[in-house]
Amino acid sequence: MATEVLSEEFKRGSAGFCPARLKRISPWLKRYVDEKKLPFAHVAVLRKGQLAYTDFYGARDIEAGSPVVDDGIYRIYSMTKLVTTVAALALYEKGAFQLDDPVDKFVDEFKDAKVFVSGRKDTINSVEAETPLTIRQLMNHTSGLTYGAFDPGPVGQLMRSGKIDFGNLQGNLGDTVRRLASIPLCFQPGSQWRYGVSTDVLGYVIEVVTGKTLLQVFDELIFKPLNMNDTFFQVPINKVKKFCSLYTRTTSESLKLLECAESSRFCKPVNMYSGGGGLISSMRDYLVFLEMIRCGGRYDDAQILGRKTVELMLRNHLPGDMASMGQPTFSEMPMEGIGFGLGGAILLDPAKAQILGSEGEFTWGGMASTAFWIDPKEELSVVFMTQLIPSSCYPIRRELRVLIYQALVD
Repeated sequence: MATEVLSEEFKRGSAGFCPARLKRISPWLKRYVDEKKLPFAHVAVLRKGQLAYTDFYGARDIEAGSPVVDDGIYRIYSMTKLVTTVAALALYEKGAFQLDDPVDKFVDEFKDAKVFVSGRKDTINSVEAETPLTIRQLMNHTSGLTYGAFDPGPVGQLMRSGKIDFGNLQGNLGDTVRRLASIPLCFQPGSQWRYGVSTDVLGYVIEVVTGKTLLQVFDELIFKPLNMNDTFFQVPINKVKKFCSLYTRTTSESLKLLECAESSRFCKPVNMYSGGGGLISSMRDYLVFLEMIRCGGRYDDAQILGRKTVELMLRNHLPGDMASMGQPTFSEMPMEGIGFGLGGAILLDPAKAQILGSEGEFTWGGMASTAFWIDPKEELSVVFMTQLIPSSCYPIRRELRVLIYQALVD
């Protein structure tokens, strides 16, 4: 399988892996596709800046019979959150705000934040927030905000009935955030961990402090310095041919087309830039972005963040693991032994998490079953791309970790 794009960017080498053991990955990803569990799979492994392994297999559009390509473009959904967090930290380094600044310093409506206590959608009982939610809590998902689309509880119901949807690309970001502020938080800020729209609010804070759109900030601080030329909120017309269709699993475990690439909402004009899940990207672009983080905020001649800022980002910002903060599992992953930093999860204890890896590993994924991790100790950057919703269908991320780590020999 051709790997021209990545080979042009990264020098190829074994980088301390056993080549024969690494080859175990290819039959694994091929099996997932041949069994019609995934439309395609694309994996790349960098160690010490060398391309140790990459492979791809399957169709970017099953109905059209279009094969996946090494420079394909994918919906990365929540992998957008790390980009937004890095942009926010770059502004933090410029003195735009402090991490413990209250969000209401930038969005007045959060000054009157309430916290859900009991009741149903139409009869909510709430109390005043004991402390204001902060920028850091937006970054580590302890703000009390949730996802309306996925939360079956009263707060999620209120968000759905109020049409508070950051996936509505034709919406207005500021208006959506201000309406969100009228909805009670799920818990007192800082007391629990809950995945939600925190990073979308962080994206709006970025717009407020800069006076620019989130796209303009991303271009200026990240995309242009790193030559991330295939990362967008909207697919350019001349790149649609590389964009992949989106699928879901049916009850019979066959694949069903959810969104054709050519007619995707990501190919239409975008008005609201979702910092929580709005980006599309390529394997090359996201690998370069991860390598920048792994290398202390620098890639080639581009210094995106300071080394100490990256060190802070990759530390656990919870008092314990995510399980102790009210999140025993997330997607297909148990959360014991896993904390959360700024923009991603932190592996605190591989034995407790029952997974191969290193303490300090930094990881997250996206709704279409995409995933990444950075292992600072082993000098690894790994990206997995596919397009299958939901991300909890199969234990892909856990299996891939085993396949990669078992191949390390030096």
